[in-house]
Amino acid sequence: MASADHLCAFSTAGTDTNLAAYADILKPLGRLVAIDDFGPVEIGLLKSKSISFHWEFMFTRSLHQTPDQAVQRHILNQIARLVDAGIVTTTATTDLGTINAEHLREAHRMLESGRTIGKITVTGF
Repeated sequence: MASADHLCAFSTAGTDTNLAAYADILKPLGRLVAIDDFGPVEIGLLKSKSISFHWEFMFTRSLHQTPDQAVQRHILNQIARLVDAGIVTTTATTDLGTINAEHLREAHRMLESGRTIGKITVTGF
């Protein structure tokens, strides 16, 4: 287990394009956890600091029917408690409303600006 002196990073998007920055900011023996899907990653950038790279995929246990499959229920229940307590909150910052061509164009425009913070959502059909 990493001590409090070791920095951990949680990458939800752009791991492939941000890996060099993670390698720079993480301390030796730090940890990087990624949940996004991306292209090839040059994990050799992490070697000199012995930074560990961890994948997290919510469906691994059920997909591969691991012996500890029931653990997923406990994890999801804990997350639900943290959400209910307001400790874990959404990264959604902009709701464009009902999904339609206009709102999808606006979402793409916002994302392509490179200045979007948080998630953009659209709802319903």
